[in-house]
Amino acid sequence: MQIVSRRVVNVDQDVILKGIKNKDLNSFVKNSIRIGNRNKTTILSVGNQFTIDNLADPTDTDGNYENIINLKKVNEVQSITGLYSAINSRLEMGGRLITCLETSDLRKERLYRKFPPVIRSIYYFFDYLGKRVAPKLPISNKIYFFLTANRNRVLTSVEVLGRLVYCGFRIVETKRIDNLLYVVAEKELYTVNLKPRNYGFFLKLNRTGYQGKPITVYKVRTMNAYSEYLQDYIYSTNKLAEGGKFKDDYRVNFMGKILRKLWLDELPMIYNWLKGDLKLVGPRPLSAQYLGLYSPELKNRRKNFKPGLIPPYYADLPKSIDEIMDSEMRYFDAYEKYPLKTDIRYFFKSISNIVIKKARSK
Repeated sequence: MQIVSRRVVNVDQDVILKGIKNKDLNSFVKNSIRIGNRNKTTILSVGNQFTIDNLADPTDTDGNYENIINLKKVNEVQSITGLYSAINSRLEMGGRLITCLETSDLRKERLYRKFPPVIRSIYYFFDYLGKRVAPKLPISNKIYFFLTANRNRVLTSVEVLGRLVYCGFRIVETKRIDNLLYVVAEKELYTVNLKPRNYGFFLKLNRTGYQGKPITVYKVRTMNAYSEYLQDYIYSTNKLAEGGKFKDDYRVNFMGKILRKLWLDELPMIYNWLKGDLKLVGPRPLSAQYLGLYSPELKNRRKNFKPGLIPPYYADLPKSIDEIMDSEMRYFDAYEKYPLKTDIRYFFKSISNIVIKKARSK
């Protein structure tokens, strides 16, 4: 999950970073930032937007920083989006932020080391219910936020990386040091006053429909919050697996894997079918990012066909992006000659593969 970082040797680095006593962290920071003006790099441990908004301007500069290093865990931050949005406004374009968190996986490791075998499983179960599940439920979340002020939160790496991208950053590198995950992010977009997004049980997805018109597709949420902002990052680091899905896509949560296996996440798309956005059999409605992987010829041809609930994928079971494109081309060729006959044939072949071969869109 790491990308090789750049290193710029600068005599000011040791002076500026002397406050970072952890040798591994000090070395990581040195290799992850560049210092052009020593006054434009600051090391903080803050958890609120107000402090960032009121940072003193670097002396003899245009008022923006090259690097902001925040050593406070974002688990303790009340408004993560507000904090990252404020940091974005104080960085110059291309400036870097280093932030850290205890991920849910690292938290589990810590708790399992702390307690003996039987007790740790019980403790972790109630810890997960109280600090991961309760904040997500409509009634208990209000009680949780009142008691905790939204601090000591259980966070996944996906949530934090996605928020960073949402707030105008590009993920450069991640590294585990001790029991924390450190993230290097680079400002590539200017954003201002972004609001935290609300995530419910149902998900609205922007997809490309008939004649290239945008449509909204409905599904049951199976991924962690802010996952949709990580598509480019996941593709650049994980590429694609067999079937054209992202390889080792860690954005999918535990319950999401179960829902996908049982096809329950697809049920809301029936509404799109009844509404007329989709037909029963047809090419899969794709995101703009995934559609960008297709050849120009196929992208143009796709516009002439309405997307479907059951794509040609389940009839042909292709294993690569090239095979998926070939599968769709064959479907388009057949459909143009015999529309009804083609859809009936693809429907029954797909159902057979789903029931007998247990085909799934993994």
